[in-house]
Amino acid sequence: MNAKIVGRKREQARLAEALSSNRSELVAVYGRRRIGKTYLIRTFFGNRITFSFTGLSKGKRADQLKNFMLKLHEVTSEFRNERPPRDWLEALNYLKRFLMGIKETKKKKVFFIDEFPWIDSHKSGFLPAFENFWNDYCTTRVDILVVVCGSAAAYMVKNIVNNSEGLSKRVTQLLKLKPFDLGETRDFLKYKGVFMEEYEILKIYMVVGGVAEYLEHIKPGDSAVITIEKLCFQDGAYLEDEYDQVFKSLFEESSYHQKIMEALADGYKKGMTRDELLDSLGISSGGRVTDSLDDLLSSGFVLKYDSFRGNKKTTLFRIFDEHCLFHLQFMKPFKGSNWTQMFQKQAYKTWCGYAFETICLKHVQQVKKGLECDQIQSSNYSWSNENVQIDLVVDRDDDVVNLCEIKFYNEELVLDQGYLDRLRNKENQFRISSKTKKGIYTSMLTTWGIKTNQYSKAIVSKSLTMRCLFE
Repeated sequence: MNAKIVGRKREQARLAEALSSNRSELVAVYGRRRIGKTYLIRTFFGNRITFSFTGLSKGKRADQLKNFMLKLHEVTSEFRNERPPRDWLEALNYLKRFLMGIKETKKKKVFFIDEFPWIDSHKSGFLPAFENFWNDYCTTRVDILVVVCGSAAAYMVKNIVNNSEGLSKRVTQLLKLKPFDLGETRDFLKYKGVFMEEYEILKIYMVVGGVAEYLEHIKPGDSAVITIEKLCFQDGAYLEDEYDQVFKSLFEESSYHQKIMEALADGYKKGMTRDELLDSLGISSGGRVTDSLDDLLSSGFVLKYDSFRGNKKTTLFRIFDEHCLFHLQFMKPFKGSNWTQMFQKQAYKTWCGYAFETICLKHVQQVKKGLECDQIQSSNYSWSNENVQIDLVVDRDDDVVNLCEIKFYNEELVLDQGYLDRLRNKENQFRISSKTKKGIYTSMLTTWGIKTNQYSKAIVSKSLTMRCLFE
């Protein structure tokens, strides 16, 4: 099977733009581990890559330099008889001399540096040497395209994207690679020869998210339950230790990252304020917590979003990474259990509601498209008071507010008089509290939709199913 890039249309367009420009380009790519960054770069550029090397995990400077020279020797014999470089200034000068031997043309020469943060270890001197290499030489030509890539999103944002020194405003294209959405996940599985109903894909997505490497391990013919059993619970399961490995590879063990994740998993699933988080961690001031929380936000593990409690606007944090939440809720406490039995328990059914809600927030643009308001400016938030909770409010600039009720259910949802009364109460409570003059419309977003009856006709303006999330 020939390599193919599934999805990533926006990213491919940006890379194509960098290739066709009339200047040298510095492209920064970042995103969480196993998301498909290296695959995207190598597949898109193919034989246009003139030179590439990858940082060594926890490698010392001497090892990183040796690795660099070994890769350089693969593309040129020019430096085989010269002494090894003593530092990164000398090493990148070798690369500069190699480039000087290549005639300048309109066709871009692509240089790919993967796992950039691993190379720039403590006192390595790599970052200032790279800054000098780019500023002193690459910018003097028009045919060089350097791609720097890293899984440590916090490092990439701080040292590359927001660099205030040698690389300040030097990045010409920035790509933050996110997990596949549900539509891309379906397309990826089809590309791999795995054909599943959308409901089955949704249940798997709630456990592994849209991480390409995880999806690679789904087998044709396996149900969602069997897939989860194989990936997460069997002896030697592929994802058995993934959670711990991800955090060890990205963050220092002494940090608050995992403590924050555990607190969010144990707390109110719809989200916690920063003060609630600090209280849960048992600390009064949060400088280190703030830094760790910023890292988690940059890496896509945590979502920060607006919520209104009555008229008071607040900021909530919740786990945004599907596998992290599933690991903390089920894999860690029930290690060694049999998922083919556990999935029938009420705890899983309750958890599905929270997980489905998070996925809907992640796919809010698809939800707005289903509501036929994706071309209209809007603000999105959750809302609650002491009596009711509204999962998603789409507050639109065309004087309409959609109150979205999100429910995960294994069949059509049937509304009765009691449910109708609760939905009407939510509308009334929201109108009174917000004092809005806009039109208020209740929408339902459920897995299989709602059964049309007198109660649904009385209040539901729009009924969406999980299918809209795949659009």
